Amino acid sequence: MSASASLPDDDIGEAAELPVLREPQDGVPEPVATAAGLAEVVQRVATGSGPVALDAERASGYRYSQRAYLVQLRRAGLGTALIDPIACPDLTALNDAIGDAEWILHAASQDLPCLAELGMRPKRLFDTELAGRLLGHPRVALAVMTERLLGISLEKGHGAADWSTRPLPHDWLVYAALDVELLVELRDALVVELSAAGKLDWAQQEFAALAAADPPSPRPDPWRRTSGIHRVRNRRQLAGVRSLWTARDELARRRDLAPGRLLRDKALIDVVLAAPSSVDALRALPAVSGRNASQQAGRWFAALRQAQALPDSQLPAISVPGNAPPPTNRWAGKDAVAAARLARVRTALGRRSEQLSIPTENLISPDAIRRLAWQPPARIDADAVRTFLAEHGARSWQIDLTTDLLVRALTAADESAE
Repeated sequence: MSASASLPDDDIGEAAELPVLREPQDGVPEPVATAAGLAEVVQRVATGSGPVALDAERASGYRYSQRAYLVQLRRAGLGTALIDPIACPDLTALNDAIGDAEWILHAASQDLPCLAELGMRPKRLFDTELAGRLLGHPRVALAVMTERLLGISLEKGHGAADWSTRPLPHDWLVYAALDVELLVELRDALVVELSAAGKLDWAQQEFAALAAADPPSPRPDPWRRTSGIHRVRNRRQLAGVRSLWTARDELARRRDLAPGRLLRDKALIDVVLAAPSSVDALRALPAVSGRNASQQAGRWFAALRQAQALPDSQLPAISVPGNAPPPTNRWAGKDAVAAARLARVRTALGRRSEQLSIPTENLISPDAIRRLAWQPPARIDADAVRTFLAEHGARSWQIDLTTDLLVRALTAADESAE
């Protein structure tokens, strides 16, 4: 560990100088990339003790897949190990070696899906970022939390790197190893805070829900989430968005490139709205001035022509009917009573959130609240609200803290609208 002056978190004080951890205390191991090397790590993990700090690095923004390109772990008796999951794509044996030991991750929901692809699923976990949110920490980045709770600043700087790069540069490996260097100590400090605040049981319920959660289901019509699609006004243009999005997605998948590296969402929408009459006209658009986008101008134009040739019966609907409420900015025009309920509920939850020093979105799911306000149970009472929240994934601590105020807010909103 080497120390130097650093800009501390606000709570530490402007004049303080924090030690900066620039290298892992045990050195930076080379990534394990052989069956023999993985077997050795598995053996050391099995004979280690205590919780296991884990992290994974992806290549978001560079690659199509969200797979892990590096896995980091640290445990007493093991030290730190770095594993190359491209060379070692099956980590089931490592998962078995960890067994019932607690996993410690920071922002677990980001890493659990790619770790599951490798055969790794926790039986118990502790999420240091989520713990910070439940405690009301204003900033929950890992480096900020180690400064605040441990008084140590982490050398950072490669989080947005292309981790599919091989070989990985040494300074990237330093960054990756540091991500798990202090997780056990951070977890211990957070347990003390959670216990003192009476929130440890809440956190444990959240962690159990994270560990038990199924992988997210594929979204229906994912092309409808194209950024800027609100600029599209008719079904023919929507068909153009769908066709272009699909052509881009197929090429991105085949090349294992992030779709935005081929054609950014804004450019996709600009092309649809411009409706170019030829490949040359499309290529001349400022939106496709980039090399990747311009090289594929013929592909984009073919996708547009395909959409233009569709009969009206095959055009996508402006909106897809479903059981989800409409966007909240449209509620006042569609259902003034529901809009009043939502406003009252949000106010009540905001007050409770401030009282507990918990972000509202962690106090209760915003989606559940929108659904409750849009179409509440026929009879609004505590039992009905508790049942509704449980059916929408709320944990018991959330239900206990919000049911009564939700009943009051829902009924008061209805009465005021009569």
